[in-house]
Amino acid sequence: MGFDCTTCGQYHDELPLCFGSPAPALWLQMSEAEREQRGQISSDQCIVDNEHYFILGRVMLPVVDGPESFCWLAWVSLSRENFRRASELWHTAGRESEPPYFGWLQSSLPYSQSTLSLRTRVLTQPLGERPLIELELAEHPLAIEQRQGITMARVREIVEAVLHG
Repeated sequence: MGFDCTTCGQYHDELPLCFGSPAPALWLQMSEAEREQRGQISSDQCIVDNEHYFILGRVMLPVVDGPESFCWLAWVSLSRENFRRASELWHTAGRESEPPYFGWLQSSLPYSQSTLSLRTRVLTQPLGERPLIELELAEHPLAIEQRQGITMARVREIVEAVLHG
């Protein structure tokens, strides 16, 4: 399913339903040398200074007039204890029965208000699935979109913002 882009005027063959950040905001702020000295990162986890612990999860936005949800891949900071627990269960069947972890959103997503440090609950999912991120009830546009859903027109706005900054 393609769309005519109002930003660049071109037709794009696909309308992506998932975007994300390659790393937590703290990681992206550091130089390459600092990253090598202070931390480690994988596709799903990041540690900085043995003090800041992050995991990658999914913020799902229901699309009210579309076939499936829109997904933001986003990083969340966890306490040391919750990060260790999540890591211990990473390859364990039944891990989805784990209680939610409290976290702070640590991805800068293209919204008019900063998405950094929004309060979240991280819900572990079955093996092979990234955790779900639920934003706490707040009046932030992202939290409202997660609760109320978005339209396909809003999906196009998001895609244009991501593709063309």
